[in-house]
Amino acid sequence: MKNRFLEQWISDYLAERRVRANSLIITVYGDFIAPHGGTVWLGSFIRLVEPLGLNERMVRTSVYRLSQDHWLESEQIGRKSYYSLTASGRRRFEHAYRRIYDTPQDTWNGEWQLVVLPSTLGSPERDTLRKELSWAGYGNVAPGVMGHPSSDTATLMEILQDTATQDKVVPMQAATLGALATRPLQDLARDCWNLDEIEATYREFSDRMRPVLRSLRATRNLDPEQCFLIQTLTMHEFRRALLHDPQLPMQLMPHDWSGTAARALSRAIYQITWRHAQQHLMAVCETPNGALPAAAPYYYKRFGGLDLESAAKELAEN
Repeated sequence: MKNRFLEQWISDYLAERRVRANSLIITVYGDFIAPHGGTVWLGSFIRLVEPLGLNERMVRTSVYRLSQDHWLESEQIGRKSYYSLTASGRRRFEHAYRRIYDTPQDTWNGEWQLVVLPSTLGSPERDTLRKELSWAGYGNVAPGVMGHPSSDTATLMEILQDTATQDKVVPMQAATLGALATRPLQDLARDCWNLDEIEATYREFSDRMRPVLRSLRATRNLDPEQCFLIQTLTMHEFRRALLHDPQLPMQLMPHDWSGTAARALSRAIYQITWRHAQQHLMAVCETPNGALPAAAPYYYKRFGGLDLESAAKELAEN
């Protein structure tokens, strides 16, 4: 039996937020389809997302656009169309979802990754690179220079290779001299990244989702479809907030950063809903070989680890 409060909350959210179809489909593919191989029959996907306010026409238009943008690719088998993640689409998901599900680093050695964009870099390439770097948390630290306080050289080089700009820009490493928690560094962070706006977005997210968590905790028998919808909308909303968050070291952040509470809230909702959401996913979705394959091992590492043993038992019983 469906929870009435959650049913009303889902209805109100979809009516008030006016969720963009492309963005919501990306959330569903990244959170649900990608760990199960990344391929699904379009007809079953339409059934999966219909309760999210996406009708068949909207889904077909969106997956076509996502194919044009090289997120998805299609294959026709008989009378059925199957959509899969492209290699570049999978890499984009991996960039985004590492930031969502991995535990943020709470230590910093003062190292920075910098990218100098010469004036010779063409406008289309410059715009594409800026967008990709922004998704990875880079900010404009100076005119023509994007940077992030991190020692993660591998991610930077992967972005440069994916955008074919590795021989057109100047990647650099730098190190902060002196104390790593000073007022000038915090001022620089506020100048480069709009932390006040990001913090307000996190607070709004937490205010919206706290009643959902309370209701989930108070419900004895959770409905699988409701759990799928709640998990999808939670992660969609959290992803929207997080992708604007540069995930800076704590030394550069304001005291009592609201993103910490928002992450804890997302994790709590995820831990309650994910088993039931997986049941619904497996019951609805179809691949060329039948049911979706089991989730990849990395799925169970989300938010510090999910309970694999009990999940496998529960999925086998349903």
